[in-house]
Amino acid sequence: MAEQKSGEGRSLRTSVKGPLMFSAFWAVLAFFAVLIFASGGTAKEPRFDLAFTGAGIAFIATLVLAAMLSMSYKDNAEHLGKGSGVNLSSRRPTPPRSSRAPQPGPDAETGGDIR
Repeated sequence: MAEQKSGEGRSLRTSVKGPLMFSAFWAVLAFFAVLIFASGGTAKEPRFDLAFTGAGIAFIATLVLAAMLSMSYKDNAEHLGKGSGVNLSSRRPTPPRSSRAPQPGPDAETGGDIR
């Protein structure tokens, strides 16, 4: 299979085949589910009219959902993938440990105990 460069678009066949197969899978699943549950099990006469209606609704709904999701797809900008990743946090960097050490105050001789 040929690799695609990030600037190239997908071909019509590859962009349509996936959503159609996805929708067909859910339509077949809905067909059998409605066929079994609408007729009350396998002992009674099957309701093909409801099964085809359920399959059609499932096919159209999932196809519309897949089309909406594929239209909202957008590649990231090229500059977002560059950088070392060192400063990923938005908070300020903490100062070095030596400058954070507590400074001796007026009560340093008594060990911090005020009496």
